[in-house]
Amino acid sequence: MSQNPDKPHSSEEKLSGLEDGQEESLDNPDQFIRKRIRQSAPGSHRDDTPKSSPPRPVSIEELMETAKGVTNMALAHEIVVNGDFQIKPAELPEHSLEKKVRDIVHKAFWDCLEAQLKEDPPTYDHAIKLLGEIKENLLSFLLPGHTRLRSQITEVLDLDLIKQEAENGALDISKLVEFVIGMMGTLCAPARDEEIKKLKDINEIVPLFRAIFSVLDLMKMDMANFAVSSIRPKLMQQSAEYERKKFQEFLEKQPNSLDLVTRWLQEAADDLAKLRCKMLPPHCSGDGATGGASALCSTAVQNQAYLKLLKWDHVNRPFPETVLMDQTRFQEIQLELEQLLLTGTVLLVTFSAAGPALVDMPGFAEKIKTIVKVLLTGMHLPSFNLQESLATIGEKVCAEVNSCLSQHGFAPFSAERETGLKGQIQAAANPDNTICKLIDSRIEKFLENYLASSHQKSLPAVPGGLGPIQRELEEIAVKYVRLVNYNKMVFSPYYDAVLGKILTKGESQLVGKSEES
Repeated sequence: MSQNPDKPHSSEEKLSGLEDGQEESLDNPDQFIRKRIRQSAPGSHRDDTPKSSPPRPVSIEELMETAKGVTNMALAHEIVVNGDFQIKPAELPEHSLEKKVRDIVHKAFWDCLEAQLKEDPPTYDHAIKLLGEIKENLLSFLLPGHTRLRSQITEVLDLDLIKQEAENGALDISKLVEFVIGMMGTLCAPARDEEIKKLKDINEIVPLFRAIFSVLDLMKMDMANFAVSSIRPKLMQQSAEYERKKFQEFLEKQPNSLDLVTRWLQEAADDLAKLRCKMLPPHCSGDGATGGASALCSTAVQNQAYLKLLKWDHVNRPFPETVLMDQTRFQEIQLELEQLLLTGTVLLVTFSAAGPALVDMPGFAEKIKTIVKVLLTGMHLPSFNLQESLATIGEKVCAEVNSCLSQHGFAPFSAERETGLKGQIQAAANPDNTICKLIDSRIEKFLENYLASSHQKSLPAVPGGLGPIQRELEEIAVKYVRLVNYNKMVFSPYYDAVLGKILTKGESQLVGKSEES
């Protein structure tokens, strides 16, 4: 299904220079690309995955070009959606072969420099090359208006003059290094002042050179991160078009790259149709899922599809292609909601058991939330025992309830009431628990309403029973809706095209059944 809903014009050229030096800052980009291509390759999905077009041979060059496009798109996306995005130096594993080789080569280089400087008379070939590299680094930090600093660097670090001084035995290398350190202090970010200060305390020339290059690397990292933060506002304006263009290029090379999206949207349409049928009068519900198709619209199906991402089986089911770059973020939101579900359940049964005495007590709900949050830390790890944790939560909650009741002149819980509350809290481990299902449905309804009203000034009211977790729920909702809206901005033309076929097919089936009857 090679579609081209629109051909946006993006400023890809403005990004190319930044991308080339920053691609490694993403977490395992190569692994991401291999996984992405493997999932998109013909035959990699289950048998019931819709096939959009027959497979065609793909050359190695096309595959590598596709991989580069995906990486660049992922980088631009990461910069836009991750406000904390920063470029960090690559750190090799401690005992890796690559690190051993690098350390050996570096040691050999610095040993050679030290040997040259200890000769009588000293040889400055290596030292002069290093000064040339330092000069280039310092000049790269300057802005066009830094004319005076540029002149100073060019004049003091004049390599031809330095070579003449070395040949005549008049080179004072410590004076040049002192100038370099002073210039680094002028150009560096305030966060690097401490590193510059440490350079002044190093007296040996070779260790000083090594330290200077380490600090220069940090300064280059600071400059790159400053560039990222500077381009982010412009990038946000153009990233939707840029990502759509990159995805279109990928789609043209891998025509089956919307198979998972088609399946995802089809399921959302089916779910929504069934839900609509349940709401119809009994005599109208005989047509099955198709009976609600006529009432469906593209936006409603898309919102239903995004809600399905919050219940996704990430282990056994591949993520839809158009949201793949945000899979980790959707998964984090899913985990936060699962923990918030248990927190809301514990609070609801606690307030129900304690009655009105604790409902308006200042700080009580926050104490319970803290207890639950601490004891549910790591709840999604395989080794986590939810039943034991809920038992401990029950003990802590009962102790806190009795303490608060006593402080405010109320009678503490009897042993029987404590046992009942602990049992209700432990019952939350059961997925079919009535209270958990109630809280879960209300959370989902709130998120659904939030999606529907995301472009309106008035936000939806929090359903009953969710008041104690309103702040946490709204924080998650804001993060979730921001992610969804950006994804819609990028990929809505593809969703509209896929849903156009799905909804048209559903309406045709509905008309056919009507004519038969």
